[in-house]
Amino acid sequence: MAALGWLTPRRRPATARSVLAGEAAAEAARKSALRSEHPDDDRPSATTAPESPEIAEAPDTGRAKTAKNAQSAKTAEKQKSAEKAKRKEKEQEKGKEKVAGKEKRPEEPPFPVAGDDRAAAFFDLDNTVMQGAALFHFGRGLYKRKFFQRRELARFAWQQAWFRLAGVEDPDHMQDARDSALSIVKGHPVSELMAIGEEIYDEYMADRIWPGTRALAQAHLDAGQRVWLVTAAPVETATIIARRLGLTGALGTVAESVDGVYTGRLVGEPLHGPAKAEAVRALAAAEGLDLDRCAAYSDSHNDIPMLSLVGHPYAINPDAKLRRHARARDWRLRDYRTGRKAAKVGIPAAAGVGALAGGTAAAVALHRRRR
Repeated sequence: MAALGWLTPRRRPATARSVLAGEAAAEAARKSALRSEHPDDDRPSATTAPESPEIAEAPDTGRAKTAKNAQSAKTAEKQKSAEKAKRKEKEQEKGKEKVAGKEKRPEEPPFPVAGDDRAAAFFDLDNTVMQGAALFHFGRGLYKRKFFQRRELARFAWQQAWFRLAGVEDPDHMQDARDSALSIVKGHPVSELMAIGEEIYDEYMADRIWPGTRALAQAHLDAGQRVWLVTAAPVETATIIARRLGLTGALGTVAESVDGVYTGRLVGEPLHGPAKAEAVRALAAAEGLDLDRCAAYSDSHNDIPMLSLVGHPYAINPDAKLRRHARARDWRLRDYRTGRKAAKVGIPAAAGVGALAGGTAAAVALHRRRR
């Protein structure tokens, strides 16, 4: 066993253990003395910070912020939903307006202006004031009275059908119709054709007056303004219609007569296209009118020169070309082609010799200007 003695733990001598115990007791006594001399040293170390109230409240602050953010999110969502609903409502209203064919325009000053004696209105006749062409209706009435044969009636009927389907004035068709009418009335007294024209108006024209256009003309009359028809139809026919509607007068194509009998020729050119603008300008000068304060109404792009002459142009039952032109220039549009039969317009109380006098004055003014 002596050989294994190096594996056995060596024990310190008793003397050494006594010395160590004494040193430990002395150290403990020294520390005790130091604590009694410096009692404040028992406070927690400076490195051990007291619990901060702010740190203790931090969790509550976080919850408050979370609640506030959630509330803000809900409010924003409600506002977003409200705005979306409002936009949808506006779109629906806009859609309804489109379906109804309405276009909202900014408020405009009253028109026509009451009491403005330097303002007047000029209305095209065919398909503006009346459905179809006056000359064609006049031809039907003459055929009924045996003024011409069936084959000529067929030509009038074809021209009228084409006009109603196309809805525009074709210069070739209109010229053909005028030539036919001139050949038919040649040799007849003017007074005879005027009397027959009155009958033809009642038979074929009165119930073809557009009520909407008639109301526009009446608005100018009620405002104390003068109103003229301006048409390529014979001035006699236009004058009869103007008188029946209580208008001021008419400008129309003038057929030559000698000693009160038609010769079958025209005086000057047909009142069509640019010639209408020239006639309106001459009438305005003779009557002391301010064209910038006047209005003009037509369905045809052929009348753009006349419409462009005035300060208040209107496109009534417009053909495709006039509709595009009017929209590009922000002209007012009215379309009365609803498919319903127009109400018959009777003879207003204002009807009288004023229409004939107005037509005569216009013809004289135009003749002077051409000379």
